[in-house]
Amino acid sequence: MTRTVYVNGDYLPEDEAKISIFDRAFLMADGVYEVTSVLGGKLIDFDGHLARLERSLAELDMQKPAAFDDLLEIHRELVARNDITDGLVYLQVTRGSAGDRDFAFPDPEQVKPTLVLFTQSKPGLADSPAARTGIKVISIDDIRWGRRDIKTTQLLYPSMGKMMAKKAGADDAWLVEDGFVTEGTSNNAYIVKGNRIITRALSNDILHGITRAAVLRFAREAQMEVEERSFTIDEAKQADEAFITSASQFVMPVVGIDGAQLGDGTPGKVAPRLREIYLDESRKVAI
Repeated sequence: MTRTVYVNGDYLPEDEAKISIFDRAFLMADGVYEVTSVLGGKLIDFDGHLARLERSLAELDMQKPAAFDDLLEIHRELVARNDITDGLVYLQVTRGSAGDRDFAFPDPEQVKPTLVLFTQSKPGLADSPAARTGIKVISIDDIRWGRRDIKTTQLLYPSMGKMMAKKAGADDAWLVEDGFVTEGTSNNAYIVKGNRIITRALSNDILHGITRAAVLRFAREAQMEVEERSFTIDEAKQADEAFITSASQFVMPVVGIDGAQLGDGTPGKVAPRLREIYLDESRKVAI
């Protein structure tokens, strides 16, 4: 079945969707995006994703493409048209196309933003086998630009990082800057020592993860101690547990770092429990 996508007001078969070669996302990576998970046909953490989208747009002085309610309706319509039970909805906003290539921003009164959405069907998204066995990561230098808090489409280095991990026989990479872990290639990073969850504090250095915010809130409600500070790879190797969070992986245990096994090489107690809590609570308020 041909997937239905959304492009600038139109629902189209994916093979009929077209964007100008002069769109600034294509030429300059001048765009932002969000990915919202779908479980049981409903959107997870949608309010948080739209709030972060608005922040990203504001940081780049980019126009909002549509009202919140309109974006919600588009998401729901795509989920329905593509018969998505479990999966993802990808949304991208760019500064649009001025009809030629120029480093200067086009006049927003003359050039409207481009809005694109599409779905990805992921049956059993919440039942990933990796959540039961854990994943392994490697560490790589963080050489990205300084505004990682803006969720832009500049994803070349994270993509390269994932390929470095694959080549090394691992599942993902943690990025390291000035000796400290910033985050994963497409996720936030955590270690656990005793009953204490440790993760880097929010700043321009990392993405302000929507799943991160929810998981830390649930952790505190479950009487777990949360410490927001930087940690090193060596400290991570000595931790009791480690895990990552993201919109598509939820809470995913990490059982190996740079070839070093954490604990007995299987997920501990904290990460699986947080995953269970996050999924249960998120499903209750999904829309």
